[in-house]
Amino acid sequence: MRRWIVDNELLLERLRTTSPEERAGELGKASDQPVMEEWTRSGVKFAASSQGFEDVYYSALRKLMDCIVPTGGADPVLHEGGIYLGCWLESTGTINAELLSRFIPSVSESTYQLFADYQLEDGLMPYKITGQGPAYRQIQLVTPLARSVWNHYLLHGRNKQFLGKMFGAMQRYDKWLAVYRNTRGTGCVEAFSTFDTGHDLSPRFWHIPDTPHLDDPRQYNPDSPTLPLLAPDLTANVYCQRMYLARIAEELGETSAADWISQAEQSKASLFKYCYDETDAFFYDLDNNDQFVRVQSDVLLRVLACEVGDRGLFDTALRRYLLNSSKFFAKYPFTSIAMDDPRFDPFSSYNSWGGPSNFLSLIRTAHAFEHHQRYVELTWVLYPIL
Repeated sequence: MRRWIVDNELLLERLRTTSPEERAGELGKASDQPVMEEWTRSGVKFAASSQGFEDVYYSALRKLMDCIVPTGGADPVLHEGGIYLGCWLESTGTINAELLSRFIPSVSESTYQLFADYQLEDGLMPYKITGQGPAYRQIQLVTPLARSVWNHYLLHGRNKQFLGKMFGAMQRYDKWLAVYRNTRGTGCVEAFSTFDTGHDLSPRFWHIPDTPHLDDPRQYNPDSPTLPLLAPDLTANVYCQRMYLARIAEELGETSAADWISQAEQSKASLFKYCYDETDAFFYDLDNNDQFVRVQSDVLLRVLACEVGDRGLFDTALRRYLLNSSKFFAKYPFTSIAMDDPRFDPFSSYNSWGGPSNFLSLIRTAHAFEHHQRYVELTWVLYPIL
């Protein structure tokens, strides 16, 4: 793994006293040069009247370059960062790579393809890939991979070889989920553990194992009184995935586009039939006793980011939950659990989805708001973090 060879503070001090062109050069010395050149070619620039604010950009760029390293192959891919030395399908391999695609598309493309390259014969994709190799213990799905792949394809020359490869892999994974994560025959996608949705420490999964039974993503703990859960965010993920697979099939001249749309509609119908509470206007897990797990969490935002529901449903969610300062609209939104829930825990010194606002939620948020042309409200959400 490539590491920075200069001290962060020394680099920032040099950047403060150099021109923009020289700054790019300094960053290039400490990073992978072709990647840095690709970033520069994208045309992105940043300037602010506040020197401290401007320094944030260069510090962030430096940290980004430190997260782009070869893993599982010769080409550099995007890493999660911090203590997470690897690439996770729920974030790095989808929404993070989708953002990076605007600036360093070669890295995003390599990142997407890595999950196809390490797909098992039965269709299961790894939930993460690290220096130790791929891992398959859980599914850990949030942002639909097909949407990220489609947006990348549209932005960068419509490479049908890339699109065809990813289409085949995503079809096989869809089949795997239908076989192994629909044990109750409802058409919803089931959660077998906490880590299937990446909701570490969330009360949504209290008294439920962190990982699938025997670390096998095809099994849930048979002694659990509540498993498997019909999971709204996982079901919404598959709904959105199938809608974009329909677009991809049409683009590739496949005859399956109508079938994908039909399957997507079935997923959406199951989502509303089993996981939507009309009184609360909220999506909940349904346990194996057909009881809602009444934890109001960022599951709502995840479902909306998967393009579920019309403008009316979205406006209701805004009014009752997302822009409600008793629910999710904290000083720094959005919290991962509603603030009026007695189980809300604001402590953020460790990885927790039991209360704190998470930056992953922020970068997932944009699609939900932009899909319904709610740009002003999106500004309200993003402004405090700046």
